[in-house]
Amino acid sequence: METVGVGVPALTEGRWWTPASSLLWCPGLGGYLGTTVIVLLLVTPAERRLGVARTAGTLLGGQILGTLLGIALIEAGSAAGEQWLDSLTEDLTVTPTVGALAVGCVLSHRLTALWRRRTRLGIVAFALVTVLYVGHLQGVLRLGGAVVGFAVGAALHRRSGPRRPAASHTEARVLVALVVAASAIGPMIATLSPDARGPFSTFNEVYVSTRPDAQDVTDACALSSLDCDAVHALRDFYDSPAAALSVLVPVILLVLAEGLRRGRRLAWTLAVLLHLAWLALFAYWLHDFLGNPSTYGAAPAEHAAFVQYFAEQMLLPVLVLGLLVVTRDRFDLRLPRTATRGLAAVTGGAFLLTCAAYLGLGYAVRDQYDPPAGAGALLGGLVSAFLPPAFLGYFAPWPVPVGGTAKALYQYCGLLFWLVALAALLVTLRRPRLHTDADAAVRARDLLVAHGGSTLSFLTTWDGNYYWFTRDGRAAVAYRVIATVALTTGEPFGAPDARLPAVEEFSRFCDERGWTPCFYSVGDGVRAAAERLGWRSVQVAEDTVVPLPELAFTGKKWQDVRTALNKAGKEGVTAEWWSYRDAPVALTDQIRGISEEWVADKGLPEMGFTLGGLDELDDPAIRCLIAVDGDRTVHGVTSWMPVYGGGAAGVPVGWTLDFMRRRTNGFRGSMEFLIASAALGFKEEGARFLSLSGAPLARTATAEPPAALQRMLDYAGKVLEPVYGFRSLLHFKAKFQPHYRPLYMAYPDPAALPAITRAIGRAYLPHLTPAQGVRLMRRFSA
Repeated sequence: METVGVGVPALTEGRWWTPASSLLWCPGLGGYLGTTVIVLLLVTPAERRLGVARTAGTLLGGQILGTLLGIALIEAGSAAGEQWLDSLTEDLTVTPTVGALAVGCVLSHRLTALWRRRTRLGIVAFALVTVLYVGHLQGVLRLGGAVVGFAVGAALHRRSGPRRPAASHTEARVLVALVVAASAIGPMIATLSPDARGPFSTFNEVYVSTRPDAQDVTDACALSSLDCDAVHALRDFYDSPAAALSVLVPVILLVLAEGLRRGRRLAWTLAVLLHLAWLALFAYWLHDFLGNPSTYGAAPAEHAAFVQYFAEQMLLPVLVLGLLVVTRDRFDLRLPRTATRGLAAVTGGAFLLTCAAYLGLGYAVRDQYDPPAGAGALLGGLVSAFLPPAFLGYFAPWPVPVGGTAKALYQYCGLLFWLVALAALLVTLRRPRLHTDADAAVRARDLLVAHGGSTLSFLTTWDGNYYWFTRDGRAAVAYRVIATVALTTGEPFGAPDARLPAVEEFSRFCDERGWTPCFYSVGDGVRAAAERLGWRSVQVAEDTVVPLPELAFTGKKWQDVRTALNKAGKEGVTAEWWSYRDAPVALTDQIRGISEEWVADKGLPEMGFTLGGLDELDDPAIRCLIAVDGDRTVHGVTSWMPVYGGGAAGVPVGWTLDFMRRRTNGFRGSMEFLIASAALGFKEEGARFLSLSGAPLARTATAEPPAALQRMLDYAGKVLEPVYGFRSLLHFKAKFQPHYRPLYMAYPDPAALPAITRAIGRAYLPHLTPAQGVRLMRRFSA
């Protein structure tokens, strides 16, 4: 270490080679194993994407520059009087991870959008956790390596234009969840790390309780017999399964992080409340310290340092809380009332039962406490059974158990409650959610399956819809209220003879509530029914329907389709049917990556409402057709929604295309291949047609002159073409020789068009940020 280790002493004493020589060793066996994992994850892929020579140069250069930057930070902090950084000025270390993180940061610029964000977040989280919680010299140098890697990567891979790819709605949830998870894992890493001295580790035992050591036992027993009994009870606690409660706070955060990943509003609310409680606790301790510093063993000269410790501990909850507040709109998936009631019943029942056991059985063996505990003492100390040992005595006196039964009550009552409560919470947060109003959603779905609707009616089963039913319950309308506009998802569905009368009945329902109804993406029948009420209409899309009974890919007009089928066969690409929720992880991970890359390439948010994404694939009725080659590489994916009606109840008569994604550098013609394969497969199953769905703001030319509003929409479609490519999509679908069926928007009052336009925009882009809006306007102006 004296010869090859790097640090302030090494450079001060003239060992100039140590920033490079520290690359070749690790401090111990654990360091070698951990570094091997990091090298395999970051350096090995970089050799393939950056080249061996460039990777080697980045590894060595990042090691040297990152080390020098970290040393400079330590020197600056020491000069400024920062105690933690000053304590590192005498240390030496060796680690190749400084250069490895620099390589990873450069590599991230060459990855797809999905993995670029995750790799960067993982590197930054790892570097910050090791710096802020562990606080060793290695951690500071790693942070320097990451900073150097980001700077070098940005210089080598400058992207043209001001656009920076934004995370999709789903991926933003994942990133926030990873931040919360990192804040939970940090204290656990610091606890496992010897001599942790990072600024966030000062109150680490509050997050992760630690077992009293032999010296703690000796000191406690020297004070009094009660203290001796208490410390032995704690050691027995840590020797039992109840020791799991020592990491209760991080585990709760990890469970909530899983809920955040799934966009649950309940997880967001609980995470906010937990961080507010954490801030309140530290604020209380700070107030208590300022009022009586002597109880904390602080000398007058140390008061400022103690205040700094408190401020440092409050910084992380403040930052995470701010992140949660800023991203609040991302977590909009509310649980059905039945799920909320079930969760409350399970956790409430577990709490009452464990409380009753602790109080009742504890009173029966009250002589097994020191001193003997009465009902009041047990009730006052009840909180101690449900909190980690680090909180003992903070909120109420603790009845010290000395007998076997009393110790078992202390050890297992809280453990059983938290096992039940956290398991119930995790199951509730992970359970697939059909709709905000689960009962109405199930009823509407049953109606759709039994009687059918239009080619787009399956969209009504997606999240975000409310449901209105006719008085006799034979037809329904799916809608969402945005501001004062009730925007429907397609046309009414249900019994055929009840659909058109539902238009007028739904308009009255809206009028009673002060809403402006707007039927969106409806066919000629609903348009005519609305116009009979004095409404206006305008074409907003064009459905493309391919009849299947006589389908045959013969003739010159099918040349592109035949070429795609033949080329797929030659290249070993096959089409496989899967349900997304049952598909292997190896396939679904690739699909997610392809989708994220597609979203990021646009640099604009993914559209929703009538355009499905990854979330909508998780439905057993949805069928996914995936193009894979012999190496199980996914080249493209399409999803198909069932169309019910006109046949046996519950049996689809046709299928509608929804989700389409293809790998950028994958098999060309994958979409033609997948759609043609799906058409042939559905034909064999006896389906009557398949719909290639509607392309918004795109339509074929018609003989009648367009009205002013229609011309405005046509112009909007033209402006949006470079961004979302709706007209190109309609042109692509023409390869399959479809029948064109116009889709309309019907509205009662032209004066409401500005509000309707805003509602449609918010429906398609509910999570559009101001920065994305500015970027979108720049694309329009360009």
